[in-house]
Amino acid sequence: MDRLRKIRIVVCIVTLLVAGMGGATGASATGPTNADALKAAPYRQIISLYGAHTENLLAMGAGPQLIGIDRQSTGLPGAAGKPVFSYHDDPERFLAARPDLVLIRPMIARGYPRLVERLVRSDIRVVSLQPTTVEALAGYWQTLGELCGQADAAAHMTRTFDTAVAAFKALSATVTTPKRVYFEAIHSKMKTFTPQAMAAFALETAGGINVATDAPVRANNNIAIYGKERLLSHAADIDVFLSQQGAMNRITREAIMAEPGFGVIKAVKTHQVFLVDETVVSRPTLRLIEGIYRIGSLLYPEVYTEAGRRILADAGLPEGIPSRSGCKGGSY
Repeated sequence: MDRLRKIRIVVCIVTLLVAGMGGATGASATGPTNADALKAAPYRQIISLYGAHTENLLAMGAGPQLIGIDRQSTGLPGAAGKPVFSYHDDPERFLAARPDLVLIRPMIARGYPRLVERLVRSDIRVVSLQPTTVEALAGYWQTLGELCGQADAAAHMTRTFDTAVAAFKALSATVTTPKRVYFEAIHSKMKTFTPQAMAAFALETAGGINVATDAPVRANNNIAIYGKERLLSHAADIDVFLSQQGAMNRITREAIMAEPGFGVIKAVKTHQVFLVDETVVSRPTLRLIEGIYRIGSLLYPEVYTEAGRRILADAGLPEGIPSRSGCKGGSY
């Protein structure tokens, strides 16, 4: 059996032991057991190749330990001047930086096994993490916190999140007429979010009714093919059409409005089509709270704008108010 195949098998076996890393769904470590990665913690020379990991580590106060970050995170507070790494880079570049931990996500482990193999062979710990449900967030944050020696900060993040979610749910309960919403994930493939996805959670916490609860569910996958025919079967029921916008879905409001067949959708007829930044609805960071606020402000501005801003402030997040008109051209 060749070495690369052995690495793949180890990763698969370790993925089955995910409970050993705090219950973070989709977590794995390239070593004999998940516990080994935590046993050697905290790590002092960390390279993060996924924006959510980078953002969370910075939020926990682990900035000094980050010696390399992903390209999408260069604008984050605390990220200025840090070297940028990519899974496309030559392994020798990683080795020259002398990290003791490289954080990736399952997509990288699957797509670039030779990079993972080279790092592991050089005695560099590689940990793959990506929660796929809100229920897995606390375990994911706690695992990151333990890996970087910031377990208390991770626990504080969980408390902050839970408190804000409870406040938003109470606010949404005051809405007298909830709006029915279709939440698009990838326009070109007519994909929506599965019911257990973080984006669907954000929508429902903000008081929206997800019309696509019949989207097919696959293990560890937040996105599902919905299809135009099924979408249009709900045309008369869709009060608001939301679409995430970002690297996964480079779409404009105009393109959605002009999509053949979409003219029969109630939300398109009434111009209730809005875009929301994918980084606040699809990433496992504390800014999911901001995603709830942004969606709530689009659906129920009279309820959410001021009260929601106070909830954000209590959570220590920016208080910017998304403009409904500003969403028409794209992001906000």
